[in-house]
Amino acid sequence: MKMIEQLFGNYNGESVKEYTLYNESGMSVSCLNYGCVISKIMVPDRNGNIENVVLGFEDFKDYLNWSPYFGAIVGRVAGRIKGASFDLDGKNFRLAANDYPNHLHGGKLGFSSVIWKTEIIEEENAIGLKFFNFSPDGEEGYPGNLGVTVSYLLTNDNELKITYEGKTDNKTLVNLTNHSYFNLSGNFKRDCSEHELQLETDFFLELSPDFTPTGRLLDVKNTPFDFKQSRKLKYGIHSTHPQNVLVGHGYDHPIVFASHDERTIVLREEESGRTLVVTTDQPCVVLYSGNQLEGPYSISDVPVRKYLGVCLETQGFPDAINHPEFPSIILERENVYYSTTKYRFLCR
Repeated sequence: MKMIEQLFGNYNGESVKEYTLYNESGMSVSCLNYGCVISKIMVPDRNGNIENVVLGFEDFKDYLNWSPYFGAIVGRVAGRIKGASFDLDGKNFRLAANDYPNHLHGGKLGFSSVIWKTEIIEEENAIGLKFFNFSPDGEEGYPGNLGVTVSYLLTNDNELKITYEGKTDNKTLVNLTNHSYFNLSGNFKRDCSEHELQLETDFFLELSPDFTPTGRLLDVKNTPFDFKQSRKLKYGIHSTHPQNVLVGHGYDHPIVFASHDERTIVLREEESGRTLVVTTDQPCVVLYSGNQLEGPYSISDVPVRKYLGVCLETQGFPDAINHPEFPSIILERENVYYSTTKYRFLCR
């Protein structure tokens, strides 16, 4: 196993570096110290062809000009906070309304647009990177000084493990996720409409017209949101269900796991033979089918278009601070925020 480091760009006078992790099974993961961006994941298909399965840019300037959070760590709070405001211990906190009138993915910069410090991880049959960021009290409107550590660990079993940790000196909010867009066809030869998704779920969160949760959990039975049996994403894309239509014909919804133990997601692409198995300790996954992907840019010479990638954003419930009935995302000063999500790639 090995790691190669190279200069990728420059950001506000600091070097942007790309680190590529290689295992002994033909898989590699490239990531940046800018936003902890996962820029490339190379895995074999059933014929042994090693290709990229995540959306990312080869020129750093494209991340600044076009990126819709490609591969980035988002926080302090992933998703939207309605009205860019919340109350905590009787005090109101106003956040950056970067998705007006709401707050999205941590604000104008958040964690996705800053340079993180790095440290290499070397273990038996695994290699990785540990990223560090310090978010001062008041940044983007959040209370408390918050130190965050994110680890990417690649194993010889073609598994990428992401670990999140956070500590604060004052009560605050934390809900972190990785915003990678997966496309298992390899080098984006096809869109994701034929990808099949399977996970154990009974409910999904209803969204209001501004894409924030209404607070209602809707039953998945007899809807395109029922993934207990493997379902192609195109059924939600072409559905007339009001929730699919609302978000631009597809998915952009928190899907609630049925299990209280380890939760598993399986994403497959039949033609390539690739399968992605995701396991997490988080209570939900925001399934986003790339409905809003558009613009005058390309990804590895492939013009961007709707449904070119699908996000599986494992996290706590979005806007939980404004819904007391949701699991809490409040981090107390004496506690540690801790979460893990694993991505294992198989081919058949």
